[in-house]
Order: sequence, then C-alpha cells, then structure tokens
Amino acid sequence: MKKLKKFKVFLVLIVLGFGVIVSILFYYSLDPALLAKISFYLDLANPSVRIVRIQEGLRKEEVADVMANKLGWDANAKNDFINVHLALNTTNQEGHYFPETYLINKDEGPSAVSTIMFDEFSKKTENIKQPISKKIVNPDTALKIASIIQRESNGSKADMKLISGIIWNRIWSGMKLQIDATVQYAKGNEEDGWWEQVNKGDTKINSPYNTYLYAGLPPGAIDNPGLDAIEAAYNPQKTDCLFYLHDKHGQIHCSKTYEEHKRNIEIYYP
Repeated sequence: MKKLKKFKVFLVLIVLGFGVIVSILFYYSLDPALLAKISFYLDLANPSVRIVRIQEGLRKEEVADVMANKLGWDANAKNDFINVHLALNTTNQEGHYFPETYLINKDEGPSAVSTIMFDEFSKKTENIKQPISKKIVNPDTALKIASIIQRESNGSKADMKLISGIIWNRIWSGMKLQIDATVQYAKGNEEDGWWEQVNKGDTKINSPYNTYLYAGLPPGAIDNPGLDAIEAAYNPQKTDCLFYLHDKHGQIHCSKTYEEHKRNIEIYYP
C-alpha cells in the first residue's frame, strides 16, 4: 500500500513538472527544441539559467542592454557583443540578432550569446516562403527592408505587407524612400534615446542611413526584425500606393500621389 502511495505521489510530481514546463513554453513562446538542445535547460529551476526575451525591432545596442541586465555583463562585455562582427571578421550583424525568448546560462559571454542568436536567425529564416517570380530578392536587401517594415508598422501582418509593397514601389520607381525610421537610426544614441521622433532638421543629417538625403536602401538593417516582417519583405502586398501614414489610432492610410498624401495629413492630423 505504501509503495502504491509513493508511486501516486511520484506520478503527480511528474505531471505537475510537465505542466510547469508546458506553461512556460506557452507563456514565453519558446521553441521546445531549445530545451532538448542543452540538458540543463530542462531544469527550469536551475539558478544558472536566465530567461531572456528580445522584442522585435530593437537595434543591437538595445539587445546588448537587455542581455547585460539579465546576464550581469559589464560595459566591456556589452561593447564586445555590439561589435562581435569585428571578432568574426564579418560585416555589421545588425538584423541577425533574432528576436526570440531564450534560455541562456548566466555565465555565457558575448561571443557565445551572439552565436546563439545568429544560429536562431538562420534556423528561423531558412524556410521563408518566397513568391514564384522572375525577380530574385537578395537576402541582405530583404533584411534591410524587413527592418524598416518592423519599425514602421503597427505590428500586424497586413500592415507589414502593405508597407512592404509601398517600399518596393518606391524602389522600383527610383524614388527616395524618405522613411523616418532610417533617420531615427542615424540620429539615435544612448544619451538622447535610440528612437527619438524625427523633426524637419533631422532630414538633413549627413548619414548613409538618411533616406531623405540619399536614394536607395540604407547600407544595413536598422534593427532586428521578427519573422513576420521578414516574410513581408519577401511577400509584399500588391498596391498602387507610394505614400502612407498612421492615424492617431494606429490605422494605416495609403495614397497613390503626394497630393492625396497631403490630404490624408490634413484629415488625420488637422
């Protein structure tokens, strides 16, 4: 009888433990493969593990801040994380710090953490559905556009695909992109804020990321976009619009001409 009771208690503990794991997976949107990949991840009570959530649309300096706060990095470690491309002898890796919820050992250093994030980017983007088209989209180009979409959208897939269509229309027509998010990236800094509102004078900032001043796409991504934004870059909505704005409720309104765009400004921002 005692053995039976012990077995029941053991069974209950297993069920409860499984429930806790499933609940955490659901709450943090974790990929179960992450838990199976490294054995200590299975012990969610392990004090050496940190749950780190990286939101979509953060630039790498902001990602470094989140990691430093969770893992106790000092300023030198943060700088190593931001400039890991120098150690890897690659180009700037902005855009490849994939936004995800991670389980990371508290003692992991900048190089190991960046590798984890870059590997997650590769895994999540390798099977993105692309339209059957004669136009072949360069992955670097798609990532730049995706990073702009992420900052310019309201977060919905429909919003992202429409903005993608407008960006592509501008590129194909030879227009300057004239997008505020790229100027925000150019002017952003730790002291004043990474995503400060753009004013008229900011459009004169002499930076290759200033798409008001320079034609074409910026030299690199301006943030680290999520999967929806990347998919939208490859799969834009077909539209005749060249301009757009969001009203005070976050609803997007697009227009085919600048005159229509000015009317929308008067309507939604009187």
